[in-house]
Amino acid sequence: QVQLVESGGGLVQAGGSLRLSCAASGRTFGIYAMGWFRQAPGKEREFVATTSRIGTTTYADSVKGRFTISRDNAKNTVYLQMNSLKPEDTAVYYCGASSTWSARPTSYDYWGQGTQVTVSS
Repeated sequence: QVQLVESGGGLVQAGGSLRLSCAASGRTFGIYAMGWFRQAPGKEREFVATTSRIGTTTYADSVKGRFTISRDNAKNTVYLQMNSLKPEDTAVYYCGASSTWSARPTSYDYWGQGTQVTVSS
């Protein structure tokens, strides 16, 4: 089993920044990709960004150039630096861990509890 604990959400004004963290513990040796997804009220969970054990990254078009994902393998922690935030970025952000490289939520085996990000206009 893998446990994921997110932190760093909050309330910020449009144009501001937040940094999310997700720490993994347990049987982490099997994790290849760690990613961030988000879910707004009434919407499905959507892909934001993911990074692999070897540093490969990919982003949703909606966040390219504004968000940066990074990973510290020694600490089993992944970060999401979010800049130039917009009201439409408001959602619960979830960290996920997968044994494969994928941007599909269904490919992620483990999830954190989620952290709320609210961007006011």
